[in-house]
Amino acid sequence: MSTIPPRRPRVEELHKAHWRKSSYSGGANDCVEIADLGAYAAVRDSKDLDLSPVIISRSALDDFLGRYTDGGTRVG
Repeated sequence: MSTIPPRRPRVEELHKAHWRKSSYSGGANDCVEIADLGAYAAVRDSKDLDLSPVIISRSALDDFLGRYTDGGTRVG
């Protein structure tokens, strides 16, 4: 079994990524956007697209979102 982590996304992949806004944003340009990059996800500020996005593993994103989407917060 390989323990080599997946390759991090390249800059050109971020430019071609399908960015999505939260349905709660109401169409305003004042929220974060997320792009699914396979083993990774990218998060960026929709107000300042010149800033570099934050790249995190999908497992870390899934864990983070799971803590806040189940009707309450979980600790640990």
